[in-house]
Amino acid sequence: MKTFKKHLFCYMLMLSFGFLLSTQVSAQRIQARATIDSVNYLIGDQLKVHLELEQPKGIKINFPEIGDSLSSTIEVIKRSPLDTFHLDKSEQIKIIQNLTITSFDTGKQVIPPFYFSLKNKGMMDTIESLPVDFFVKSMKIDTTKGPVDIKLPYKAPVNLKEASPYILGIILIASLIFFIFYYINRKKHNRSLFGKPLKPFEPPHIVALRSLNEIRNEKLWQQNQIKKYYSKVTETLRIYMQNEFHIKTMECTTDEILSEFKEKKNLIPENLYNELKDILNTADLVKFAKYKPAADDNEQTLKEAYLFVNATKPEIKETEKIVKGKSKKDNDLDNKDQKEESLPLKEESSSDNKIKQEKQ
Repeated sequence: MKTFKKHLFCYMLMLSFGFLLSTQVSAQRIQARATIDSVNYLIGDQLKVHLELEQPKGIKINFPEIGDSLSSTIEVIKRSPLDTFHLDKSEQIKIIQNLTITSFDTGKQVIPPFYFSLKNKGMMDTIESLPVDFFVKSMKIDTTKGPVDIKLPYKAPVNLKEASPYILGIILIASLIFFIFYYINRKKHNRSLFGKPLKPFEPPHIVALRSLNEIRNEKLWQQNQIKKYYSKVTETLRIYMQNEFHIKTMECTTDEILSEFKEKKNLIPENLYNELKDILNTADLVKFAKYKPAADDNEQTLKEAYLFVNATKPEIKETEKIVKGKSKKDNDLDNKDQKEESLPLKEESSSDNKIKQEKQ
């Protein structure tokens, strides 16, 4: 009798404990579901299975371990990672996992229940979802047409990612062709590839005569700017001699320039050497010794500069070889400048001959 009472007490105790555990778990609203988007599918199509688990926070529940198949007729193609959402105004959370499955057997297919395991106060429990049914249909075959040819696979439309290498290649080739034609055109017209166009080459005597004409038109010594007048005349001659005779006149003193011409006697004749010496020495006196030449001396200095450039400029044939690369328009402008510059030289040459005769 005592033994019976003892067994009865243990049984009642276990029943009460199980009732309390089930009541607590139920109060915490743990719910597992498995759903699909549709119940009818074509054979070979892929369908999504949504596993959802609602549970309170703080309880560790393990999702089922899913292999490559759910049954002998249902294959698993893809498994997504677990996604956790916090439900509004409650202590509940929802955990979702999506499965992509397919089946190649027609008829009714059953997705078996999924088992979720949990551990609560040292005791293991299992929560399972309900099984899900869906139907797989085969392709409809028109038996009235009889045998037909096998259709070729459909060509997928070309997307931007596939076409981008070809587009970039075409743009690159077109850019290269454009650059080649652009380079040839710029080179043909004597223009720089980038930036401002290059100025056409001008012989040194053309530049020097134009500069002397500008000095004459400015009338500097008539405005009592004698120092500036002589500085411009000598600078024009120095630039001309440096470009024509390849002597670094811009970095040399008057004595060094004269010594250079004296050593190389074949560059200019003696009478031109004396006239150059007279121009440079007079300019040094004006610039450094505050010497004030007479008006006739100022005029004579410019005339001697004209005479020096015209007497030492290259022959016409050599000049044409130098400017051979210039355009017709540039040549016409140069000829016009030479005609304008030659007008005062006719009068100056006659006066120069008179001055030479008086010196003799």
